Amino acid sequence: MAARETITLTRDVNVVMIPDGNPSTLTQGTVVTLHQSLGNNYTVVTDYGHMVRIASADADVLGKEPHHLETVVTETDPESVEKNCWEVMKTVYDPEIPVNIVDLGLVYGCYVTPVESGKNRVQIQMTLTAPGCGMGPVIQGDVEKSIRALPGVESVDVEVVLDPPWSREMMSEVAQVQLGLY
Repeated sequence: MAARETITLTRDVNVVMIPDGNPSTLTQGTVVTLHQSLGNNYTVVTDYGHMVRIASADADVLGKEPHHLETVVTETDPESVEKNCWEVMKTVYDPEIPVNIVDLGLVYGCYVTPVESGKNRVQIQMTLTAPGCGMGPVIQGDVEKSIRALPGVESVDVEVVLDPPWSREMMSEVAQVQLGLY
């Protein structure tokens, strides 16, 4: 694992507290340690031991560049949209775990239906690693925002279900190896 990078914030920034998902603010001059820079956000730890998430749009506060999502295909037929959906969901991470939500086994289904406008309606069915996870609504919002930005998408519905409950057996073999569980 790479050495952690210590950074002094260059301005005040809105953050999301981990694991409860509550909004907060860190002030300019706060020293943080970069914990994770995966997907579209940054997870940092303050000198007081608080873990928080900084949005990609605020990457400048860390002296970083914002992450940019790229689609795999430009076509907007349902099959192409579904392919893009799966790819962008692989850029969404639980801020505490360095594995994307697809490889974690949190996404149960992706359903794309054409609508009269010529675009598509996307329905995602996903779960959380634990019921009542404070970051659940945040991760759900990340999925919705990422898919909504894809070409050919008119509407997105991300449903969080808790049945069947998530277990580590749902993780891909790659994820299990990454986390030292295999």
